[in-house]
Amino acid sequence: MLAPCFAKVSPGVRSLIVRGDKGFYNHKLIEQIEAQRAGFVIVARLTGPIKRKVPHLRYTSVSPGVEVAEFRYQPTRWIHPYRFVVIWRHQPEEPTAQLTLFNLGKYHYQVLITNLPLQPLNFWRFYNDRAGVELVIKHLNGEYALGSIPTRHFLANKTDFHLLLLACNLVNWFKRLCLPAEYQTATLQTLRHKILLMPAQLQRIGNRPRLFMLASGPREAAWAHALH
Repeated sequence: MLAPCFAKVSPGVRSLIVRGDKGFYNHKLIEQIEAQRAGFVIVARLTGPIKRKVPHLRYTSVSPGVEVAEFRYQPTRWIHPYRFVVIWRHQPEEPTAQLTLFNLGKYHYQVLITNLPLQPLNFWRFYNDRAGVELVIKHLNGEYALGSIPTRHFLANKTDFHLLLLACNLVNWFKRLCLPAEYQTATLQTLRHKILLMPAQLQRIGNRPRLFMLASGPREAAWAHALH
């Protein structure tokens, strides 16, 4: 799964860090990452041995309501021990399945596995600092129906996915190259409402196409900017 991603990395990139949710907590995936000499910070699955270790660790307070601890552990079938970092919080910022692995009394714990030499609190900050690609996925899911899988066939779904990306890129280039500055951060819904959905007639006069639009203030100005 990761091989195509690593293949796209430019040879000039000297430092590579993989940030993954608990779906990446797999010894084969981590071995692939290490084979590329890349760093990683991944959410650990809360197996029985890890769950038994967490309550008995020695924690250090790093900020009000947040304490950290760490331990080394070699899961079954893994090639060597790894560093696990535990973040203790009285109230999590986002109580989701990924960020809150389990509750112990009124407290919440998050366990991360890593090969980086960062301080424990920095791991938590690094992981929870959303990657840019996650924002793109959220954008595609909200405006381009990325979350809807149209068929049961992989190649058809792959084609649909690439068409969605193409549509998103075309809209972004349309905003960047054609529209005034105030529309550069506009959502697809805003563009549809303020720009695209407007009455017009395309006529051919003197063997030249002419587009006639109603006078509509800012909307007309945006189209005039785009067409000139």
